Amino acid sequence: MTDKPVPLTREGKAKLEEELLDLRAQRRVIAERIHNAQEQGTSQNDAEYDDAKMEQGRVEGKILDLEDILRRATIIDETTAHHAGRVIIGSGVEVEQDGKRRHYQIVGAPEADAAQGRISNESPVGAALLGRAVGDSVDVNVPRGVIKVKVLKID
Repeated sequence: MTDKPVPLTREGKAKLEEELLDLRAQRRVIAERIHNAQEQGTSQNDAEYDDAKMEQGRVEGKILDLEDILRRATIIDETTAHHAGRVIIGSGVEVEQDGKRRHYQIVGAPEADAAQGRISNESPVGAALLGRAVGDSVDVNVPRGVIKVKVLKID
């Protein structure tokens, strides 16, 4: 695992902490399912046991991932981001892309949700916008080719 800081908003960190609590609660339920399947010992319960073990592995893996993200979390100063003259993590930015106006908020990877306009600072567009000012244009390499993005407003 890396020690690279993970930028998160306060809201994003709270959501991840809530998800971690939910997964820890699921852990107990899964352990009980495994125990019950072992006690039954029939072939029908072998499938239930295998299913519960697979679910346990998925939940444990997600718990480890979330604990690691939260350990490395750095809170984004959204007040500073909204008043910056250049695009930084936490900034809202209105751009012209493919002839259309779009609004993005630049966030850390764990909070990215393109449908909500929250793009990762590590995504091609997010990384290209970092450090740009109003009026700047940048060519961005994306999977479908090169697109031109112009910064219209930073909020």
